[in-house]
Amino acid sequence: MIKKDKDELSELRLDLVSDDWVVISKARRMRPEMFSKKISKRAVATRSQCPFCDPKILDRAIFKKGDIISIPNDFPIFSYKDDLNERSLGPYHIMDGVGFHEVIITLDHNKHIALSKKEEIKDIIDVYQARYLALKEYKFIKYISIFHNHGRAAGASIIHPHSQLVASPVIDPDLKDSIDGAENYHKKHGACVYCTMLDWDRKEGKRIIYENESFIVLCPFAPQSDFEVRIYPKLHNPDFENITDEEKMSFADAISVALGKIYKGLNDPDYNFYIHTAPINVLGHKNYHWHLVILPKTSIFAGFEMSSSIEVNTISPEEAAEFLRKIK
Repeated sequence: MIKKDKDELSELRLDLVSDDWVVISKARRMRPEMFSKKISKRAVATRSQCPFCDPKILDRAIFKKGDIISIPNDFPIFSYKDDLNERSLGPYHIMDGVGFHEVIITLDHNKHIALSKKEEIKDIIDVYQARYLALKEYKFIKYISIFHNHGRAAGASIIHPHSQLVASPVIDPDLKDSIDGAENYHKKHGACVYCTMLDWDRKEGKRIIYENESFIVLCPFAPQSDFEVRIYPKLHNPDFENITDEEKMSFADAISVALGKIYKGLNDPDYNFYIHTAPINVLGHKNYHWHLVILPKTSIFAGFEMSSSIEVNTISPEEAAEFLRKIK
């Protein structure tokens, strides 16, 4: 039997919200600076090849703020009609994919969010909020997903900077698990699980990357991936769409710092970010706490992760946060 030094033993951490375990693998541990060496060269597309650089794109704009526009997606996940057409097929349940799918585009072909000023990022947030508020008025919409894919490995089929918004008649299962987890924690402890974690993280300080007046940027205790970063509002609020103008500028500042540090520290990795916020036209989510999740593509989801749904991290969130704090 092979003996293993106790300092090389992996560590299992429990996510307080989802009740899922993640692994921090010391045997596979990588130094933070090693991650930037794994990043492949970024693909390049000229403006002449880019559909979002076509001047006629402005004619399709549903909404515009500064250099940010929202247009209908040419290949939508959901499309609008006035009836869900719910039906059964034997033991199964079916409904039509009714909803909305928009693309939120930065007109500058090369202005990735990590390279944008916070005032420019605020314009993006303004469009997120405006389109969210418009689409939540449709009573059949239960959830609105706002996300951003940067790079091929993150699923971006077009290099030109853009986010997407999908309004759906069903609730995101991952979000539902988080809401249920938040409700269960509140029933047991009489407190918001996210506020509890934020209070502890601010006190301990090891996973905090940055904070301003209204938002905290941190690496979570039980991360889904190496260098996962989350941005939380300091005040409890389940609903992103209620963000104030002043808070939007603080949120933009937090996004600018977080993505800027990831861009510089990890050599512009592919990444996804998304906003997790409470569902709409649905009761019972007051104990949720909205936030933004950034997931750099620093590793491949392989057999163990797929078969067990247990994420394996090769760097601890404490080491990741310490590394990112030092990036200027």
